[in-house]
Amino acid sequence: MSGLWQGAWFAGLRSRSALLWRGVEAQHLIATLRLTETAADHRLLEELLERSKPPLPQHAHSRHYLLTTPFRYRSPVASRFRRAQEPGAWYGAEELRTACAEAGYWRWRFLKDSDGLAAQALHTTHSFFRAQVRGRCLDLTRAPWNTAQQNWRDPRDYGACHELAAAARTQRVAWIRYQSARVESGICGAAFEAAALTLSRTSPMQTWVCRSTRSGVRLQRSGAAGESFEFDAATWV
Repeated sequence: MSGLWQGAWFAGLRSRSALLWRGVEAQHLIATLRLTETAADHRLLEELLERSKPPLPQHAHSRHYLLTTPFRYRSPVASRFRRAQEPGAWYGAEELRTACAEAGYWRWRFLKDSDGLAAQALHTTHSFFRAQVRGRCLDLTRAPWNTAQQNWRDPRDYGACHELAAAARTQRVAWIRYQSARVESGICGAAFEAAALTLSRTSPMQTWVCRSTRSGVRLQRSGAAGESFEFDAATWV
């Protein structure tokens, strides 16, 4: 048991639901379309690619691929509530602006850490959508968990979060609700199983273009003049 929490605190957890925004790079369909000339060839290529992928975990069957991808692959790069090579976690945010900030941060990090790109502007296209998460929730924004808020929001050191996530999984926690480290008032969620997620049918997919430079990130919604978000990288350093 960590000194940041007590095991007895898990006993007070209850089921909770929320709608979470998530952004993914919109490259998958374009990449395979470039390799084929007909719709039939494209379907065949997609089927072959599907067979080559790691099998879906049991809890991810029958769920949309946008909900299952984080659980299918084990990343060598750690995230806030998942150590490197550990089972996946699906991340989202309650506010669209926060989801844009989280997606923009990782594009900025990629640019900043790439010597050949550091002086350039990186342009990427993202699809943003909403999913409902429902299940036993550990809410780090509420007492007594928020007594260690600085640990849960640390912008670089995920050690405390990794320990908590490991304990939460053994306690059958479906998802963790927490304050964003990129946006002061933003709220995020991390789901540990695809079974806790349902794709929202009332919220259409949105396309956003992201421009990343060393000084910051700007995201602009396609087809919606004036709807944009800007983030100063100085707040992320």
